[in-house]
Amino acid sequence: MLLQPTIDYLLRMKLFGMARAFEEQLNQPATQSLSFEERFGLLVDREWTYREDRHLKRRLKAAKLREPACLEEVDYRHKRGLQPAVLQSLASGLWLTHHQNVIVIGPTGSGKTYLACALAHQACRLGFSTRYVRIPKLLHELQMAKADGSYSRLLTRLAKLPLLILDDWGLSPLQAAERHDLLEVLEDRYDRASTLVTSQFPISTWHETIGEPTLADAILDRLIHQAHKITLKGESMRKLRSLLTQTDQSVV
Repeated sequence: MLLQPTIDYLLRMKLFGMARAFEEQLNQPATQSLSFEERFGLLVDREWTYREDRHLKRRLKAAKLREPACLEEVDYRHKRGLQPAVLQSLASGLWLTHHQNVIVIGPTGSGKTYLACALAHQACRLGFSTRYVRIPKLLHELQMAKADGSYSRLLTRLAKLPLLILDDWGLSPLQAAERHDLLEVLEDRYDRASTLVTSQFPISTWHETIGEPTLADAILDRLIHQAHKITLKGESMRKLRSLLTQTDQSVV
C-alpha cells in the first residue's frame, strides 16, 4: 500500500498533527501491535493537541502579556500575602465564566504585574482570549481612536474580550475625557466579561484619583463589586531577586 498519498491528503486537509503522528507510527514498530481503534485514537489525540497548541499560541500572542508568567511559577517563599488556595480557585477559571473581576493591590515591585500575567496565561490555557494593557496606554489609544474615527470599533473589540488586564491603575488623576472613556469601557464589560486591575494604591483612594464623584461612583460600582481582591505586601521582588543574584555570585 502506498502511504505517501495518504500523508499528502492529510497535509492538504490541514491535518498536520495527524499527518505527523501517522509518520511516527510508520517508523515505530511497537505501534503495529496496537489495534486499529487504538492507533486511530492516537492520531486523533495528536491532531487535537496540535490544534489546541496553535490556538493557545495565538491567544498568547494577541494578549501581549508584559511578562512570560504562569501560575505554576508563582513564588510563595516570601511572605507577600499570597494564599495558594486563592490562586488555585482562580486557576479553575470560574471567575471568568461568571464574569467576575480581580483586583491586585500592592507596592511597587511586589509582583502585581507578574501575577496578572500569570492569571491571563491561565485564562488563555482555558480558551479565553485576553489582552494586557497599561491604563495610560489604553487611555491614549482611546484618545487616538476618537481622532481617526475608530473609537466605536475599539470599544467593541475591548467589550468582546473575555478578560481585559488594566495595569497601573491610579498613577495620575484622570482628566474629564479619560473618566468618560474608562466608564464606557467598563460599562460595556459589566456583567458580560472579566476585568483584572492592578494598582499601587488602596481602593479607598481610587475615588479621589478618578475625580468627578458621580462618574467615580459609576466606574467603581462596575469594577469593585463581586471582585476577587488580592493584597500583596512586603519588599520588592526585584530587590529580593537582585540580592539573591549578588549572593550567588559572591559564593562563586
